[in-house]
Amino acid sequence: MKKSALAMALLAMSFAAACHHNPPAAPAPVQPTEAPPAPAPSAAPAQVEDEYSKLKKMSVDEIDRLKLLGEVHFEFNKSDIRDADKSVLSKNADVLKKFDFLKIAVEGHCDERGSVEYNLALGERRAKAAMDYLAGLGVPADRMRTVSYGKEVPVCSDHSEDCWGRNRRAHFTVTEKIKK
Repeated sequence: MKKSALAMALLAMSFAAACHHNPPAAPAPVQPTEAPPAPAPSAAPAQVEDEYSKLKKMSVDEIDRLKLLGEVHFEFNKSDIRDADKSVLSKNADVLKKFDFLKIAVEGHCDERGSVEYNLALGERRAKAAMDYLAGLGVPADRMRTVSYGKEVPVCSDHSEDCWGRNRRAHFTVTEKIKK
């Protein structure tokens, strides 16, 4: 009977071992693989049109509507370029040098105060000051012309200092494309 008890104990132990659940083994770490090779360029890559060529194909009116050139403003009865506006003129010069086929008009404007004659003369001085500044930055003078509108083309018609300040300006209009 000792033998059968021993056999029973062994049998019970093996049965318990067979029923015991071991936790699953941790997965083996994934080894990094090489990145897939980049696809070969196609035989006919898509042509990306550069900004210069794109602008060159546009009409003068379309280019002007893009507002590539910023306005500068002036103090009352002055035609001096303000320090705050020098960066605007610098950006305008960069645009005009980059797009070397553009011709522009530099328009001088004034507020409503003063006579028509006085404001036409002041508008001309403002336009000339802006044009001269651009020329000093390397924009060829033969690609620019000035025109004075005096007080005749306001952007604002309120009778306030804020409105008058908005009207005292040099505005830049694309007028022509040079054939190159």
